Amino acid sequence: MRRFVITVIGNAIALWLTTLIVSGIGVTPYRPDDWVATVLTYLLLGLIWGVVNGVIGNAIRIVAFPLYILTLGLIALLVNGLLFLLVAWISDLLGFGLDVDGFWWGVLAALVMAIINWAIGLVLRPLAGRRRR
Repeated sequence: MRRFVITVIGNAIALWLTTLIVSGIGVTPYRPDDWVATVLTYLLLGLIWGVVNGVIGNAIRIVAFPLYILTLGLIALLVNGLLFLLVAWISDLLGFGLDVDGFWWGVLAALVMAIINWAIGLVLRPLAGRRRR
């Protein structure tokens, strides 16, 4: 459970930093004038990103495995961009969330978020504890 919570917090921090770096991405909190609502919005988006990437992303990676081999993994950029757009659509249905200006902004944001999430994972991994075997 601790590892899941740390992953969601890492996703939220990576998404926040991504919105600061990539100009075509923004976040609309469910109450714009409240900083607590903004933090909760980022945490909810981190949760949605984790679920979408964990469930749908893994299913796509399994089904499209031959394309990953054929393109030497470059198709992952497009898949992650589509998953980013899916998170934006789901959060829009909930009445808050991620604003993406277009597909290529989603691809760039997914790439930036992956790099930031990797760096955050290096820092937060010791807090998550040991993996079960």
